[in-house]
Amino acid sequence: MELFFRRYGHEGDQPLIIMHGLFGISDNWVTFGRRIAAEGFDVIIPDQRNHGLSPHSDSFNYLALTDDLLELIHELRLHEPIILGHSMGGKVAMRFALENPDMVYKLIVVDISMKAYGDRPHHRNIIEAMQQVDLINTKSRQEVEQQLEKRVKEPRIRQFLMKNLHWKDKNQLEWRINLEGIARNLGEMFDAIQTETHYNKPTLFIRGGQSDYILPADYPQIRQNFPKAEIITIEGASHWVHAESPEEFYLLCSGFLISSPH
Repeated sequence: MELFFRRYGHEGDQPLIIMHGLFGISDNWVTFGRRIAAEGFDVIIPDQRNHGLSPHSDSFNYLALTDDLLELIHELRLHEPIILGHSMGGKVAMRFALENPDMVYKLIVVDISMKAYGDRPHHRNIIEAMQQVDLINTKSRQEVEQQLEKRVKEPRIRQFLMKNLHWKDKNQLEWRINLEGIARNLGEMFDAIQTETHYNKPTLFIRGGQSDYILPADYPQIRQNFPKAEIITIEGASHWVHAESPEEFYLLCSGFLISSPH
């Protein structure tokens, strides 16, 4: 699938692909992407299928998402990109690196592990809340947020979801995200990565101290498949660690990205 993507920096610099998470879009990473591009990176931030400006599809699983990433790398003729992925994007990044270790220069995984997570009610609630918004009779973004507030209580998450809203025309709001396609396949987003293969290049895992997505019990499995993994916790941050602690997150990533592999 040909994905929409944003690009910052200069072609010919070390490529860095940033993969957003479930319900996310490339726009979530623009500030970080522009800043890290100034460090000498060719930054590519795609919208994954069923998200943002990329095409919709009934196929929505990690096999398809990983194939999309491979197609993007071939399309742009990227040589040994670094891949950074958050949540769902982190699982795509891990799977891709384990399947194609010679193609990936370095890896950054943000607040996601290799384990199965189970079908989390929180995600079902988000999808249902978005589906229940009456977009036909809603005439402002503020009204949409007021409707979301009935089921999504956290302002930060509502603002994150609102990034998926756009004006279809001057009178009609629309969700860009393929809610129906994601809802049908949501369970597949929580599958475990089960493989004996290894990625033996520098890898950085960043976890939020207030998140349960990566727990100390997960470390042995991570280090088995990623022998050079460094696992760093940003205390006080939740699953959206890059949004809640942007400066600390940037400094961790920047230091890792510009260091020489060893």
